[in-house]
Amino acid sequence: MRILFAGTGDIGIPSLRYLFANHELVGILTQPDRPAGRHRDLKSPAIKEEACRIAPGIPLLQPESPRLPEVLPWMEERRPEVMVTMAYGRILPLEILELPPLACLNIHASLLPRHRGASPIQSVIASGERESGISIMYMAEGLDTGDVLLERRLLLNRRETAGSLSGRLAELAALSLAGSLDLLALGVAPRIPQDHALATVCGKITRDQCLIDWSLPASVLERKIRSLQPRPAAFTSLKLESGETLFFKIHSSILARRSCGEPGSLLRADDRGMLVACGEGSLLLGRIQPEGRGIMHSSAFLRGRRLQIGTLLG
Repeated sequence: MRILFAGTGDIGIPSLRYLFANHELVGILTQPDRPAGRHRDLKSPAIKEEACRIAPGIPLLQPESPRLPEVLPWMEERRPEVMVTMAYGRILPLEILELPPLACLNIHASLLPRHRGASPIQSVIASGERESGISIMYMAEGLDTGDVLLERRLLLNRRETAGSLSGRLAELAALSLAGSLDLLALGVAPRIPQDHALATVCGKITRDQCLIDWSLPASVLERKIRSLQPRPAAFTSLKLESGETLFFKIHSSILARRSCGEPGSLLRADDRGMLVACGEGSLLLGRIQPEGRGIMHSSAFLRGRRLQIGTLLG
């Protein structure tokens, strides 16, 4: 089957590998190289890096927008029977959706119609749900509104993070895509309409959303921290004795029973770490990352520092 793949993030790499090994991959669409890191050097998308490694001869296009006039003719030259997208990060125009004669499929990392949009993995963890999965859907002009072809489920682990779930869903995506393309080839692929009344939408994660609000219950904040791990990571601030305000990321935490104290106040600071009061309950901070420094345990951060009990974070 002649297939064109569109993707940007590393979650799509197992699906790209599957297509290259089992189908005729006729082209790859991905986003442009972007400045990254401290020195703002140009970095290629994960999909481009993988494509250059496993399939250097396959045509690859990196438009700023799929609506640019050169994109449709380039795709028409590839003559794809099916287009597959995963984490491409751009909405495709109708003329592209209608180009492949068999189907234009999107691999979405949630059980639709819940968690449509850009951050389904983070959203399912933050909301405290016990399962997630992959939905293979026919693409439509709306945001993740198309009919579902196939769905595969998995249970979340108790300490699931966005990073661990993304890795598990990436592998499940490739298996789900294989089953979907088999159904298409046999001419028996179903079209299951979504119940739009049950839909939820999640946008891109902003810096403001990563800031910890200590007035919230500890259980909510513990899920939030896991949902933003390993990046962009939740963060808070602490005023030091010098008067300087130090910002630091929180990479792990544990729910604690102790709940007395103003939200955000330091309840304990010892070799077990920093215990912080929340709106309900408290959190024992595990791995943290002060600005400009590496990741360390909060107990290591406390060595050589004299933080008063009652000091407010945030």
